[in-house]
Amino acid sequence: MALTWKDIIHFATKGNPEPDRSVVKSDAEWKAQLTPEQYRITRAHGTEAPHSGELCTAHDPGMYRCVCCGTPLFDSTIKFDSGTGWPSFTQPVQEHAVRYIRDTSFGMVRVEARCNTCEAHLGHVFPDGPPPSGLRYCINSLALELDKSAGDAD
Repeated sequence: MALTWKDIIHFATKGNPEPDRSVVKSDAEWKAQLTPEQYRITRAHGTEAPHSGELCTAHDPGMYRCVCCGTPLFDSTIKFDSGTGWPSFTQPVQEHAVRYIRDTSFGMVRVEARCNTCEAHLGHVFPDGPPPSGLRYCINSLALELDKSAGDAD
């Protein structure tokens, strides 16, 4: 079943689906595992500069996983060029892969996308993507790793 904007708003306001597992680490453990920029993006809710991430222009087949915990998040077959400067996707690989949080920072109302397994900040989701879902998951490249061996059969 493909998620819609109505589903995203429901999750952000009423609660998210339960993940398959949960990964919890201390701040020190995350800092030891991640590069300083990966930590800034995923754990401190930062944003990388547009067009700066290696995965922005990647078109290799594979599975995009959370850089923090390895959870499969997005399949390369649903990646598209949104022109925004960040990797963009139309759907997560599973309904419960992403957690949705209402974000009112910077005077805007948006929906933050986090890894539902480890709470890593991924980016945001918007209702201006291509059909059929109309969703655009705008994700920081440094929050992802591309597993080229996984293909779309993970």
